[in-house]
Amino acid sequence: MIFGNINNLKEFYYLEETVKECIQYAGTHDLESYDTGSHEIDGNRLFVNVVEYTTTRAQDRFWEAHRKYLDVHFMLCGTEQIDLNFIHNMTAKDYVEDEDFLPLDGEKNSSVILRAGDFLICYPEDAHRTAVQVDKPETIKKAIFKVRI
Repeated sequence: MIFGNINNLKEFYYLEETVKECIQYAGTHDLESYDTGSHEIDGNRLFVNVVEYTTTRAQDRFWEAHRKYLDVHFMLCGTEQIDLNFIHNMTAKDYVEDEDFLPLDGEKNSSVILRAGDFLICYPEDAHRTAVQVDKPETIKKAIFKVRI
């Protein structure tokens, strides 16, 4: 996992080109004006899901990971905590291939707080639990880039 902010991109010169493509896209498109839902960028190689929801308590959320895509979470507005762990520390459930969804059970190892302009890159070994409230429930809007690996 890699955590950063779009205003400090020079610090992330080593990122894969496809990940840089996501961050450049976020910097050159008004994602906040996008409707919620999936938006194609380059077929199934690269697309972005725009979501809007209200954060809640960690115990009301679920753990997930992915095998075919890495996620680049890019916060548009609001504040969200994302809990993290490695999948080898978790108990895996049945993988849902057509949704590239690996449900998991376990505890958090760490967490990050995303604010506008922050991004979090989750690789296949990174279990993540999204939509966790920071201080109280808050409505957020976020773009989740899906990069085929």
